[in-house]
Amino acid sequence: MKARLILASTLVPLGLIIAAVPENTTKPYKLTAVELLEEVKSGTQFLQPDEVADMIVTKDPTLQLIDVRAVDEFEKFSLPGAINIPLVDILSPEWEETINQDVKMNVFYSNGTNDANQAWMITRQLGYQNNYVLQGGVNYWAETILNPEVPPSTSPNEEIAKYDLRKGAGMALGGAAVSTQPPAVVSGGAKPPIQKREKKKKVQGGC
Repeated sequence: MKARLILASTLVPLGLIIAAVPENTTKPYKLTAVELLEEVKSGTQFLQPDEVADMIVTKDPTLQLIDVRAVDEFEKFSLPGAINIPLVDILSPEWEETINQDVKMNVFYSNGTNDANQAWMITRQLGYQNNYVLQGGVNYWAETILNPEVPPSTSPNEEIAKYDLRKGAGMALGGAAVSTQPPAVVSGGAKPPIQKREKKKKVQGGC
């Protein structure tokens, strides 16, 4: 049931985006609505808070956090090192080189998931790669990283190790100092590879 709700909350904004985005006047879409729908259903655009927290703590140079909330929300609270590109400005030429590139992993985030996922869907339909979404946004971030729930002592070792990782990351990132013990090292899996863009062909001939 939860999976259905998540899929429904993703597909409804997708339909609204496809209906609201005007006909191509500047750039052709690289993905059709059907192709985009298949990617949305796969859910591969989502990164878990644990993965992002680990990249922040280890100062991974390939991470670029992009806060798509309004400026006033960004100024009240933002994730470490994030830049602010409000959703309404996501197609601004000013930000194209930041969003459409092959050097960093852009991770969109908002309060929840919807606005960040809309940013991802818009840019993905244009063919941009290396853009991802922080699952659950800052609300889930606060719950899992800054204030993780202590698991029961009978929990599997994996759950206790995950808690230790979240606890340590939360302390490093300004969360509640619940313990002075160092976190256990837990690998969140291999991060998605950065996709290289095709080089633009040089124009041959004179003026």
